[in-house]
Amino acid sequence: MNLRTILIKKSSIVTFLFLAVILFFYIGILQGKPAVSDIDAFIETSFQCDTKSEVNLNELVVYSSGKVLAEDVAKTLCADDIISKQYGKVTSYWGYKTSDTIEFLGKGIADLILAKENLINAFMAESTYNYQAVVGFPDYTAYLISSKEKPRIEKSYFLDKRIGLLDYPTSRSGHILPKQLFKKLDINLENLNITYASSHTELRELLASGKVDLISSYWQDSDQQLFSKNYITPIRDNISGSRWYLKMQDENTDLLCAVQAQLTQLAHNQNSHYFNHVESFWECESTQQTMKVGDSNAAN
Repeated sequence: MNLRTILIKKSSIVTFLFLAVILFFYIGILQGKPAVSDIDAFIETSFQCDTKSEVNLNELVVYSSGKVLAEDVAKTLCADDIISKQYGKVTSYWGYKTSDTIEFLGKGIADLILAKENLINAFMAESTYNYQAVVGFPDYTAYLISSKEKPRIEKSYFLDKRIGLLDYPTSRSGHILPKQLFKKLDINLENLNITYASSHTELRELLASGKVDLISSYWQDSDQQLFSKNYITPIRDNISGSRWYLKMQDENTDLLCAVQAQLTQLAHNQNSHYFNHVESFWECESTQQTMKVGDSNAAN
């Protein structure tokens, strides 16, 4: 074996060893890299504000459905004196799908979450994370609402109608229930003329302006100013309203009462008659905070 061959073999061995060291180095880095946070995927759908505290590093994590609501809740909580004593910032996330709610609820990520009671029960969130209902919205009925006639639950009726639905997959009255109805009637959504709106208010504007023939929503007293109650048809009644749940791993009643007061006030400031009828589940006027009489497990 000549000298050139020996040098080439040695060079190949050195190169192999060098590449092996680099490979093991990067494997070590990847293995030691912390796991991606469960909520990293929601960074683009979040809003954060600072409380009045300049030194507190604790973070209050909130989850709700919709950007506007998430921002309003965060700003309201950040301005509260009691919350400022316990937290330095509030981070409010929002999502539009049930799977988003499940992501936060199933892993107990949120300290405060807006959710349906059936999801809370399904994940046993009260016993697992001690989520307690703080405020809730009343049960309601989903309707098909028209401006000129009483809607009929018939396949042929919908095929030539301009229909207004809500562009929120989590909305039962404005999205889920009407689509379930169409499926039950064996109607292909592609055969329907559907216009999507960003809010229940916008749905009513579409109907009042004649841009759609009917909408799917809830009925409120103020609707009688524009529409006739004779021209509504129920899809489903006794739909449970959403509730705000607070994680109460400690007997932190100051926080509970502060959150309840701020959420209640925020609801009362809404234009919707439905949201104005928010129900508080805890008595906070006295020193001893207790659940209201008859509200066992904060359930209706």
